[in-house]
Amino acid sequence: MRAPQLNAQTESDSPRAFYFILPILVSILLLSGCAYQLGPTNGFGAREKSVQINPFVNKTLEPRLTDAVTFQLHKEIQRDGTYQLATHADGDILVTGVITNYNRHAISFQPSDNITAHDYRLSITALVKALDRSSGKTLLDQPVTGYTLIRVNTDLTSTERQALPLLAQDLARNVTSLLVDGSW
Repeated sequence: MRAPQLNAQTESDSPRAFYFILPILVSILLLSGCAYQLGPTNGFGAREKSVQINPFVNKTLEPRLTDAVTFQLHKEIQRDGTYQLATHADGDILVTGVITNYNRHAISFQPSDNITAHDYRLSITALVKALDRSSGKTLLDQPVTGYTLIRVNTDLTSTERQALPLLAQDLARNVTSLLVDGSW
């Protein structure tokens, strides 16, 4: 009586088939789940519409916020590329804003002194409005907030002044995101 023999060919082919099928399956899974869209996501072509940004009004006691916010908003609109920045003529979309709040929140304190703050969270809030110039429709009318963290060594005022571009950049990034991905 002969002992049953294992099929050696089948055993050696199964790992080969696995290594052949695995990349195909991974590719199918990755490609079918991707919803990434290259270019603008709001239905317009790149730079099809232009944006005019008026300087924001500062209703806080903190100086120099208007220039920092306006500069960073211009920079962020240009970096995004969805809209063209209107610098010499009226834009299709008019963006205005009022800086309503500037806060400093202590988040950590000196190890030996629980009164002296070591780290702060700065926040800036602006009421941002965007109007479609041709139709007069309000595209955006809501408060937008930006944040940054600072560590204070000796001089709080100079540390805040150095962090102001980062704070304004975060606000500008949030405003640009609302403009670009808006649901109008």
